[in-house]
Amino acid sequence: MDDSREEVTIQRTIAWTAHSDVGRFRSSNEDAFIALKVTGEGVYRLGKWGHDSNLEGDYVFAVSDGMGGAKAGDFASQIVVEQIALLFPKVFKSYAEGLTIYFQDVLSELLTNIHQAMTELGASYSELNGMGATLSLCWIHFDKVYWAHVGDSRIYHLAATETMSQLTKDDTHVAWMLEKGAISPYEARNHPKRNLLQQVIGGKTQNLNPQFGEFILNKSDRFLICSDGLTNGLFDSAIAKNLAQGDAFSIEREERMAKALVEQSVAEDGKDNTTALCFQVSED
Repeated sequence: MDDSREEVTIQRTIAWTAHSDVGRFRSSNEDAFIALKVTGEGVYRLGKWGHDSNLEGDYVFAVSDGMGGAKAGDFASQIVVEQIALLFPKVFKSYAEGLTIYFQDVLSELLTNIHQAMTELGASYSELNGMGATLSLCWIHFDKVYWAHVGDSRIYHLAATETMSQLTKDDTHVAWMLEKGAISPYEARNHPKRNLLQQVIGGKTQNLNPQFGEFILNKSDRFLICSDGLTNGLFDSAIAKNLAQGDAFSIEREERMAKALVEQSVAEDGKDNTTALCFQVSED
């Protein structure tokens, strides 16, 4: 009897796409995003869209929305994404060397260091005083997505069943009232203080209290990281409809998704900078 078994190789492909628009009324874009591939050999900046097969290393995707006077908002979001590119590879190196590192410890240290850098810069230069930024970040490691969040940018997950969930909670009092049932979704969406943040990276936040989570990747899972400009223009139902278009994994479709979301949101609202970053990992 032949006891030999055929070895099955699972092909894994990640496709990502990102797009940012200044909006119809702003003169500058205070949003920023970053896409990285991190291996034991170094860190590689990825473009606005692309795909990678037979995944080696980890992937990091993030969106940041800056705030502050003059050009401080533009600078703040750029500092956040540049610090991710600088600091994450150091953490990854320790992980690759076999040291036991827990994802929340990794992301907590990353956010703490970015927060400290932002706070020190704000204190050192008067034109940057009080600058801050949101941050929503996803770290793909093998079959898991780890995420971290501060502010009111968001991370959404769309399952194969086309059920969409918001993984993050907005760091606002309005979001807290909505969660407690004190106000309706309509009242929350139209509340005059809906964008008043209780904590950000940098800014006036003294004790940073980020949100963390992890997610086991399943076939056909899609993720969206976006700034609040996108959700100002689109209801969750419209976002879910855009993310769910097309049942089969298509690299070409994935690469157009973020731009389509942003353009639709800007057409509906466009009062704020608008950024979307989408990604999906498939198995063949």
